[in-house]
Amino acid sequence: MTTIPPQAYEGLPKAEFAFPGPLRDQLVGAILDGSKTSTTGLVVDYEHDGDPLPVVGARAVLVDSDDRPVGVIETTEVRVVPLAEVDLAHAVDEGEGYTTVAQWRAGHERFWHGEAMRAALEDPGFTVDDTTELVLERFRLVAEGQAPLP
Repeated sequence: MTTIPPQAYEGLPKAEFAFPGPLRDQLVGAILDGSKTSTTGLVVDYEHDGDPLPVVGARAVLVDSDDRPVGVIETTEVRVVPLAEVDLAHAVDEGEGYTTVAQWRAGHERFWHGEAMRAALEDPGFTVDDTTELVLERFRLVAEGQAPLP
């Protein structure tokens, strides 16, 4: 792997996809190979963590399951929509092999209704429905390669 120049990641926030483990590693691989160019977050998750919503032009350091910087992504589009309004282009561009919105939704509901997400939200009964607000984010990879830890 090539080395990311320090100026490419210095002072940038982390971009963490899913939780550390096989899913994160799969998603990071899809970003690095160009098949993943969108992601979905829960507005309630941002609110719970006190994090601002992503903004166009913002950059973040992509980290793997071992918290190693492996790339830099830049947000190119942000939309907040109810779950019922997620479109096929967004679902496909998540790079997880979905060919229908129904497949995408089923996969994401499994994740959002999972023990790890419910624990992160501190809500053991958390569920989503058609009105749940989502953050649909598009991004591009602007640098890749293993970076020395800051």
